[in-house]
Amino acid sequence: MNNRLNSNRHAKYNLTYHLVVVTKFRKECISNEIYSDLNIHFKRLLKGKGCKLLEFGGEKDHIHIMFSTPPQVQLSKVVNSLKTSTSRLIRRDYGDYLNHFYSKKYFWSRSYCIVSTGGASIEVVKKYIENQDR
Repeated sequence: MNNRLNSNRHAKYNLTYHLVVVTKFRKECISNEIYSDLNIHFKRLLKGKGCKLLEFGGEKDHIHIMFSTPPQVQLSKVVNSLKTSTSRLIRRDYGDYLNHFYSKKYFWSRSYCIVSTGGASIEVVKKYIENQDR
């Protein structure tokens, strides 16, 4: 993991997240082709928001994405945009295939999991702050 700080005009930062998105009803509908296209779409969409895709993986019913963001990015809006856009693109390109799994235009579940992936544990950061001179 890269622990180097990025910078912009007013901040030094290293903001990295692990996002997990799950298909609606955990249907195992992510084929190899869909998986490959999702990787391309997530990378392109994140780049368009000033973010960077660091790692991509998953299984037939969910995807893991590790990405970095600048501090001005509103995380919930990025996640919503990623899910909405990729769902629309995948439904557009694989609609006939997905109709075998869903009677409506579903793809992702409404819920998701996002975790920050800082370089130091919470305990290490707590100790660092506790040991600052006053």
